[in-house]
Amino acid sequence: MKLTLKALRINKGYTQEKAAMLIGVSVETLAKYEKGITYPDIPTLKKIEDVYETSYNEINFLNIK
Repeated sequence: MKLTLKALRINKGYTQEKAAMLIGVSVETLAKYEKGITYPDIPTLKKIEDVYETSYNEINFLNIK
């Protein structure tokens, strides 16, 4: 089952501030990723994979349940 970015962040116990810092983006940018308003570029996606210890194939970027 694919998880949203928000679910992955919550599962790690990270606040948006902490996750944004680890990924290297602003809180506002992370919030837009989590809401599906914008999508990360490839280098940022690689950081997201590292921070959340998952593959992009396991992330639901469209926020569809």
